[in-house]
This record gives sequence, structure tokens and C-alpha cells, in this order.
Amino acid sequence: MRCTILLSSIILLIGCNTRPEIESFDPPNIVFILADDFGVGDIQAHYPENKIPTPHLDRLVSQGMSFSDAHSGSAVCTPTRYGLLTGRYCWRTPLQEWVLACYEPPLIPADELTLPTFLQNQGYQTACIGKWHLGWNWQGEKQSRMEEVPNVLKKERWIFDQPIPEGPTTRGFDYYFGTHVPNFPPFTFIENDRIVTQPTDTYHYDPDEGVVMPKTFDGAPMAPSWKFDQILPSITSRAVEYIHQQAKQEDPFFLYFSMTSPHEPVVPSHRFKGKSGIAPIADFVMETDWSVGQIMQALEDADVLHNTLVIFTADNGHSGYTGWQELIDAGHLPSGPFRGHKADIWEGGHRVPFVVRWPEKVAAGGKNSSMLCLTDVFGTIAELLDDALPGDAAEDSFSFLAAMLGEDEPTPRKSMVHHSVHGEFAYRQGPWKLVFQMPTAQRTTSRGKETIRRLYHLENDVAEKMDVASEHPDIVQNMTAALEAIVDNGRSTPGRKLTNDVSVDFRTIQTRRWMAEAPR
Repeated sequence: MRCTILLSSIILLIGCNTRPEIESFDPPNIVFILADDFGVGDIQAHYPENKIPTPHLDRLVSQGMSFSDAHSGSAVCTPTRYGLLTGRYCWRTPLQEWVLACYEPPLIPADELTLPTFLQNQGYQTACIGKWHLGWNWQGEKQSRMEEVPNVLKKERWIFDQPIPEGPTTRGFDYYFGTHVPNFPPFTFIENDRIVTQPTDTYHYDPDEGVVMPKTFDGAPMAPSWKFDQILPSITSRAVEYIHQQAKQEDPFFLYFSMTSPHEPVVPSHRFKGKSGIAPIADFVMETDWSVGQIMQALEDADVLHNTLVIFTADNGHSGYTGWQELIDAGHLPSGPFRGHKADIWEGGHRVPFVVRWPEKVAAGGKNSSMLCLTDVFGTIAELLDDALPGDAAEDSFSFLAAMLGEDEPTPRKSMVHHSVHGEFAYRQGPWKLVFQMPTAQRTTSRGKETIRRLYHLENDVAEKMDVASEHPDIVQNMTAALEAIVDNGRSTPGRKLTNDVSVDFRTIQTRRWMAEAPR
């Protein structure tokens, strides 16, 4: 049975000026939708001059609250997903740059508290449907392991007819269906800890099949009749089915719908090919919008819309190599007015759309400029459910519940740490952003070298064009010291000092992708 939780401190918005207290409420269902490589400028309701229609997301915006200063935990996917599920910055782990490569092991330790585990303890049914990209212990002639050379493990022999240990169902999810990464082998679906269809066929690279097809995995294992353009429709269908199933149960549910679009390979299904009139990547953004619409419709059809908290966001900025220039030429700015795109330390790399809908609790059509990071979702849900987190969990998660509910009080997050695909750091404090940039254009030639500190005032320079570090040496010094304290304390939230998994140095570019792990 659903328990009733007293939350007398929560004030909600109903109408323009009324804020009656909630005396009690049933724990809401939670649907968290994470688009993959979806830019801050890709929702048309947020940037009406942009050219890709997004009617379903526009409707979500009209029904919910949009946060204009929201950020992913990293400018690429694996680190952001780690931070979302643990409430902890990923640069505290051994993974210091890039993402998990194919067949590499789990990034989240088995004993680390995750958001879905926390929700299981609250009586929730939990599911992850879609992209995982946080590692498994793949079975093979050799074990899954951390390798410095990305994707070198593709050359080894792996066994696919046995359970795959240490995946999503061991990190807090009761159910999983999806694909580890849409452009990584084996090309097949996984359900819970088993491969659905054995990859007895072989992938053959065909550049005409889509944009940025996985050429590096030519010859990799693939399920017979595997179609890249059916990945998004398949996981969308499974998510819709899950909503309908859970709506019949008494327990609340948490659905983490981790989309595979518009990440490469860019392969819009037949009904969306050419629909934008711009480029395949624009078609794929439209199909991403359609997928969100399917989830919203399922909640309505299953009669659970009223008590379901929906969050839509993205794991990082829009990709710069899947048709970026075609979008720009068409007048569509995926990063809006911000500099850069996916992978970058600049705002376009990590500033993301963030929309929250919870009927009669969150103001419809609301706008909020509070600073937040995807690591904050954990702490927000914990406060919503009125349950304190352990002192050694969600180390970088600040609750934005008050902002979400429209309460007139400052949010606890005052600063934020950003991270790029190259392992560059940036530190945000109010309008100031201090960037620790690689000294050369290439990561390989920057390894071990001191970074260049650049300072930007985002309120005056949203495009990060004017470096004012030389004009404000005191601000540079103070912000550097503040970042150092966040690193050294092992946390950015209040509490006892913790330790990072590895030695972290933001002043120089790291020498390895994987750093040797130290005991926590």
C-alpha cells in the first residue's frame, strides 16, 4: 500500500497567488526522461526562432516549469549518468576523461547508494529502459577491465549466452530493457541481465544507413535483422508498456527512460526521414520529441498523469559532428546563444534543457533561473519524500525542491563544477565562470601540462567571448581556492569530509584516462 507522507513544510502553487500547505500526499510516480545529445536550444518553445518543431516538448513546457540555468554533470554521457544516479561528480572516480568504452566494467561500485536503490527502500518499483552506458562485467576469455586505449576490448572474444553480471539490476533497478550504447557492440537488446537475441550475425559498416555509423565496429557481433532505426521506437514502446503495467499496481514507480536519441548513429525511422526538411539530425530530434509525446500520452491513458512527476532533460549539449553545420546553416542554433557543444567545457557542452511537470504542484508555464546540476535530482527527490540521505551519499546533490514548488527562498546551490570530455574543469560561482583550459588543442599534447585559467562573467558575456582573468586576479584566486576545497573535501554539500576515489588535480591535464583507484 502507498504510505502517506507528511510534508507540512511544502508549499505548492495552485493559481496565481494561492499557496496552501500540503498536509499529506501519496508519493508520486517519477518519470525521468534523459535525452542523449539534446541541446539546450533544441526545444522550440524555449527558442521560438529555432527551426525544428517540437510540439510534444512544447506542450510539456506549457504544463511545467523550465529551468534556464540547468547543467549536466559533464559534457559527455557516462560521467553525467554516473552523477545523476549517485548524486556525486564523476571526476571523483577513476574515470578522468571521455566515457566508458565497449565491454568495460561497471563504474558505480556495488556498495554505492544510487537513486533507484534509495527509491526501492521507499517502496518504489524501479525501471531503467534505454541506454545504460555505465558498464557491465561482460563474460569472456578475459574479464571486463579498464583500458587506456578506448574500445581496444572489441578485439577480444566475449560470451553472450550467459548472464551479464553487475548491470542495472544490481544498481537499484528492478527491471531493465535496452542497449548498453546504441553505437557499441554487441548490437542487440538486453533485458535485465540477459541478451534478448543472440548476436550471431556480423555488423557491416554501411555509411548510407545513417549519419555517423559505427565504422570502428565493422565486423562486430550483431543480432540477426538488427535495425538501428528501430532502437528508439522499441525502447519507447517498452517504456509505454511499463507505464501501463505499473499503473495497475499499488506501489509508486520510478521510470528512468534513458533515450538513445539524437545520439549517433543518426537513423530516424521511416516515418521521420526527411520530415524536418533540414537534415537527418533534425529528423532525429523530431523523433525524439515524438518519443517524449508517447510517454506523456501513456501517463494520460493509464490515468496516472495527475500524481506523476515528470522531468525531461539531457545528458549534455548537442553533438558537434552529427550535422551541426547543416543546422546552423538552416538557422537552428542547438546551443542557443551559448558557446560550444557536446564535449566542450563551454556552456554549450553542459547547459541543458530541464523541464519539470507535476500537475497542481509545479506551476504550469513557470520559469526559474536557479542554478542546478543533474546531480541535484537525488537530493531533491530525497527531500520530496522527506527522508534524509546518509552522510556519505549524494555528496554533490543539492535539493531544488523549493524552487520547483515556487517557494520564495534561495536555493542551496551557490556554485557548480563543470567537466569536459578532455578532463578540463570549470568552476561556476554566481555569474562568474572560471575555466581551466587545456594549453593546446589536443589532449595528447596537453597531458601533464598546466591549464590556462580564463574567467568569464556570464551575465555580461553569455557567449564566453571575453576572458577577464587578468582584470580580476582576486576573483580568480578566490574561485581557485573554493574549487580546491570542493575537491579536497570529497564533497560540495555540507557534512563531514570525505575522500575521492583517486587523486584529483584540476590545475593540470591528467596523464591517464583511468587513474589508479585509492581506497575510499
